[in-house]
Amino acid sequence: TCALPILTGDWDSLRDHAQALRVEVFVVEQGVPVELEWDEADEVSTHTVAYDQSGQAVATGRLLPDGHIGRMAVRKSARGQGIGTQVLSALLREAKRQQFQELVLHAQTHAIEFYAKHGFQSEGDEFLEAGIPHRRMTLSV
Repeated sequence: TCALPILTGDWDSLRDHAQALRVEVFVVEQGVPVELEWDEADEVSTHTVAYDQSGQAVATGRLLPDGHIGRMAVRKSARGQGIGTQVLSALLREAKRQQFQELVLHAQTHAIEFYAKHGFQSEGDEFLEAGIPHRRMTLSV
């Protein structure tokens, strides 16, 4: 996998690309109601967006001020190429820069193995978020 350009910044600078990806993956593909996709946390989070060689946004994620990683999304056509790892790595670097001790995320159950490969530990029982099964996962940094 070649490293793709990844921008890290605030919502104002990355909104257009992050929003389009999240609508495509969560709302259209997974059927998450659009009103559940947007929250006030976007304004205060650090966002990442990865771009392919043609400059198209292909993946995104966010780091909340409380150390929660969320809204990780990779465009269907770009999956299986290590792009999610690159976005997660950028978020982990940012978490270290912000000196977090522990990170938390709610992983869709199909993605638990992905996060486990990066050191996240599953905690507690499966639960539904937007009608999709998830598990809480944590990582000490």
